[in-house]
Amino acid sequence: MKTYLVNHLRIPGDVPNTRALDYLDRVEATVEPYGGKFLAMGPVDVLEGAWPGAVVLMEFPDRKSATDWYNSAAYQSIFPLRKYNSINDLGLIDHLPDGFTVKGYAESIRSSLEKK
Repeated sequence: MKTYLVNHLRIPGDVPNTRALDYLDRVEATVEPYGGKFLAMGPVDVLEGAWPGAVVLMEFPDRKSATDWYNSAAYQSIFPLRKYNSINDLGLIDHLPDGFTVKGYAESIRSSLEKK
């Protein structure tokens, strides 16, 4: 099941410094061995609320590949370049299973609550 990495990214002053640019130069090579790819990156057109900064959306073949990449020596060697030069909220979320519906999800919650 595919896993997605979502990063709510804020760059102080909105312009990457030299160390952040070094990170960008090197990060893609750390992702490729784990089957990862970048799907979206950039500012968000906000429809509701506030969303300062940008978003980065990546796809991995599965959660293990995503966590193996994140914990890899190659990525951890450049991790400080991102951590100390930007503000990030980073998380993983799995692809929904075939046949998933929001209505079905709501029904399963209702059913679970009724059993209590």
